[in-house]
Amino acid sequence: MIRFERVSKRYPNGREALAEVSFEIAAGEMVFLTGRSGAGKSTVLKLTGLLERPTRGQVLVNGDNTARLSPRRVPMFRRRIGMVFQDHRLLMDRPVFDNVALPLIVADTSFKEIDKRVRAALDQVGLLGKERFAPLELAVGEQQRVGIARAIVSKPPLLVADEPTGNLDAALAAEVMGLLRRFNDVGVTVVVATHDLHLVRESGLREIVLEDGRIGGPGMPPLPVIEARR
Repeated sequence: MIRFERVSKRYPNGREALAEVSFEIAAGEMVFLTGRSGAGKSTVLKLTGLLERPTRGQVLVNGDNTARLSPRRVPMFRRRIGMVFQDHRLLMDRPVFDNVALPLIVADTSFKEIDKRVRAALDQVGLLGKERFAPLELAVGEQQRVGIARAIVSKPPLLVADEPTGNLDAALAAEVMGLLRRFNDVGVTVVVATHDLHLVRESGLREIVLEDGRIGGPGMPPLPVIEARR
């Protein structure tokens, strides 16, 4: 599902966020990206979601080489990835329904289908009945669940979450992590960047450690060569 082959990323200000990073995540797997602040976790997610492109190396997502995707193919590529952010990134002047519906509106989905999918997504995160609430009327944990509902409303095969529990207390963090596990249980590939090592170790799932833009921890075996769609 996701494959990084000797990926480096240098930003315009000269900062090298990643250096020669290689790893692979299988379809249907749930994996944690861990490391200190500035280790490169967010950059990995941005490269995966094609919010950034690598300076060197290859990023392959579902067989697509992101460096070779033309601009006209990028919107369709992104529709297959749900993104959850630590700061929610909700539209505070719009109700919950409109926030969750946004990806479907952009995809020119019919209103009947939007209504059905938004209600189903809110039901999955335990917020059905709060469609007309403003985000500021909700608790912080509920706002994060709205962000998750928006990420999964298009039924993407891949869900990436950047520090989704960073602003939550232990109980709410466990609740959000439980939601992500539920989506993984039905076949969604889930990648979570987090510094909450307690949640990671408690999960028993695979952990990819980043240290100063490089893969840390035990050495990883070399990746076999595969053919990517162009």
